[in-house]
Amino acid sequence: MGNAATTSQQLPAGDFRLAVVLSRYNEDIVDSLLDGTRRAWRAHGGQEVALRIERVPGAFELPLAARALALSGTVDAIAALGCVIRGDTAHFEYVAGECASGLQRVMLDTGVPIAFGVLTVDSRAQALERAGPGPQNKGCEALETALTMAHLLRRLR
Repeated sequence: MGNAATTSQQLPAGDFRLAVVLSRYNEDIVDSLLDGTRRAWRAHGGQEVALRIERVPGAFELPLAARALALSGTVDAIAALGCVIRGDTAHFEYVAGECASGLQRVMLDTGVPIAFGVLTVDSRAQALERAGPGPQNKGCEALETALTMAHLLRRLR
């Protein structure tokens, strides 16, 4: 999460409406990412009730939910959270690749920033490492990316 004191001053959350869309698949890992996202939101001065959270069945469904939120006009940025763990079949490549492509397409088509907080890992151990309670939690990183882009786009507009 970086230096919370410095970063919080640079990226105040209070003036922004952010949403988190997250996958239910690998729920324990994704919930740990969500914990990191919430910590980062609070560190930037965001109120818990102001962070919209929506769940979808899996990573493949994240782009559709993100698109609906982006088109609603109710959010300034979105953090997409999920976890896809490589298995013995090509399923990993299809789900992870299409999720990433879909989220990027939604972001470019709507102009609403979407931070990619979807873990694409080889093992559960790797996922747990990236979703741990410390500053390396990728949920923290996704929230900060979304907030950074919301600030940037507001300044550019």
